[in-house]
Amino acid sequence: MAIFDNGLRGNIFTGLAIGIGAAVIAPAIIPVLAGVAKPIAKAVIKGGITLYDKGREAVAEGGEVIEDIIAEARAELEEERLAVITPAEEAPKS
Repeated sequence: MAIFDNGLRGNIFTGLAIGIGAAVIAPAIIPVLAGVAKPIAKAVIKGGITLYDKGREAVAEGGEVIEDIIAEARAELEEERLAVITPAEEAPKS
């Protein structure tokens, strides 16, 4: 295209024509684009909120699992400690 070959340099009328054309067409195009973009934006936001909520649930469940494992490990350590201490205390003293 000849307009883009010279990069619009030196031809002020071409620049003005494009600017005026954009100013005339913009009021008709912007509402149409807004009408299309708004539902898409809402869908993206709703998807993001859903993803965030699912992520929070997964992290909370993971935290609960880790807390359960820690509690079980502490209970086993306490049982082992008591098993080692108890026989030594019950041994007959001579």
